[in-house]
Amino acid sequence: MRLASKIFLGFSLVIVVLAAVGVLSLRAVGRLVSLNREVASETLPALRLTADVRDAMLALARLEARFTILRDSRYADVWRERADGVRADLARLRDLARTRDEARHLTDATAAFERYRDAVVAEQARLLVAGGRPAAVGEPAGRELAERVESSLESLQTATHARVFRAQAEVARLEERTWTGVVVALATAVALALVATAVIAVRITRSLRQLSAATGALATGSFREPIPAGGKDEVGVLAQSFNAMAARLRQLDEMKEEFFATLSHELRSPLTSVREASHLLADQVAGPLMPKQARLVEIIQRSSDRLLRLVNQILDISRLRAGLLPLQHLPVDLDRLVTRATEELRPQAEEAKVTLDRERVGHRFIISGDEDRLVQVVVNLLANAIRFTPAGGRVVARVVDAGDECEVQVEDTGLGIPAAELPHIFETYRQAHLGKGGTGLGLSIVRGLVQAHGGRVTVESHEGKGSRFSVLLPRQAPAA
Repeated sequence: MRLASKIFLGFSLVIVVLAAVGVLSLRAVGRLVSLNREVASETLPALRLTADVRDAMLALARLEARFTILRDSRYADVWRERADGVRADLARLRDLARTRDEARHLTDATAAFERYRDAVVAEQARLLVAGGRPAAVGEPAGRELAERVESSLESLQTATHARVFRAQAEVARLEERTWTGVVVALATAVALALVATAVIAVRITRSLRQLSAATGALATGSFREPIPAGGKDEVGVLAQSFNAMAARLRQLDEMKEEFFATLSHELRSPLTSVREASHLLADQVAGPLMPKQARLVEIIQRSSDRLLRLVNQILDISRLRAGLLPLQHLPVDLDRLVTRATEELRPQAEEAKVTLDRERVGHRFIISGDEDRLVQVVVNLLANAIRFTPAGGRVVARVVDAGDECEVQVEDTGLGIPAAELPHIFETYRQAHLGKGGTGLGLSIVRGLVQAHGGRVTVESHEGKGSRFSVLLPRQAPAA
């Protein structure tokens, strides 16, 4: 059976159980939402409105007492206005009453309030017609009816609270049932998932461990024996493909080493002979040269030097990519190394009318590395800086004590690097400025050599203002 089919069948059971849990959970959530909506949109407003009516009844009683004592028509007007508000609130409560007890108590309260209102209005009219103040103030006419309204409202409030308690109890029961169902279903799903994945995981991880170990051995160049490729699923096919790839890589490594040896001999040796022959001709060892012949010899000499440098750079790039470039890790004084590189390029800087300076910051500049290769790094950076700095500009080679690292900075006041080219300048055959010479390999070699020493190289540049390349090297050689 294919691995995809095994995984599908194993997890289909888990998906079915989880789908059932989802359906039950959604139904429970729907009921909970319904109960919460009822409490929020009906029960709580009913309780607030009932409390407001009870407070309004107390206010009506106070207004009634004041009118009875003072017989001021303004109190009667305010009382009737408040009474109309209570009547409207009682009407709104009819839409919020949901149980029989609530409806019955609300009906009693409404009826008692209407009788109370009629009695108070009649008493107010009689007192206003009689005029004057009585010698003694008696009990207000509507006191007993107001107390009956208050009693009915209290009963209504109690019935509404009972509805809230019933809703809370139902929510608690529903929550308990939901949690029980979800826990049981999830436990079942987990058990099924463990059983289904255990069988698949053992098969996959065993093969993947073998592949991982073989991949690590292949990366270090020590992989020799093929891994077992049992089974006909995707893992088995992957193991077979890995074995074929490893065999092909071994073959390519052997071809690559042979190619390097052949190319080094077949290209560098003839080019060196051509260059030395051109030097001998230029020195007139074979006899005097005519002016045109001397010019041709000069062209041959420059071309052979350039071609030999290009071949050396290509070989260096290829060896760096293949990890075959030999490096010696010996104590190196970076200050002395930078001095050597600047003195080597000083004639080129003077010819270009560029000031070449050297600076040092700190005192400790000893690292572990290959001096010749590090000189190549600094020379490449300085040569680029001189090439792209106009006459009258300045190039500085600076060595900096940076604690656990040493830093070499090459800073110039040249053309700078366009922002669009800055992320790509270390790529092979990539040039930021065309028509300025070079092969586009120098910076790629710089990065490869620095990384081979366990360091890193960075660049900061502003177009039209100059650039600064920074090479940071650890004091200790990287582990092999």
